[in-house]
Amino acid sequence: QVQLVESGGDSVQPGGSLTLSCVVSGMPFRLYAIYWYRQAPGSSREWVAAVTQSGFTSYENPVKGRFTATRDNDKNTAYLKMDSLTPKDTGTYFCNTLYDGRDRWGNGTLVTVSA
Repeated sequence: QVQLVESGGDSVQPGGSLTLSCVVSGMPFRLYAIYWYRQAPGSSREWVAAVTQSGFTSYENPVKGRFTATRDNDKNTAYLKMDSLTPKDTGTYFCNTLYDGRDRWGNGTLVTVSA
């Protein structure tokens, strides 16, 4: 059974940092790209970052220079390091991949940035 499990969400002050983790099981993790999405309260889900199987990354413009997506293929884990957080970064963060023709999602981890 394919599973994606996010962790690392917390409540932080503006300017703070968090690192999220996404542990993947039930599939050959290192062969697939991982995508990060977030959903702010009252908003639709938006894509924020991606990391390919070989470590190439791309980002949504509002997080460029502040977020860094990485992966450890030996641990079947993807990471999203978030720096200089602002209240607009608040939301539930999800990791996602396309495997065997279907989207696979974790259940999300909550990030709250407030003073």
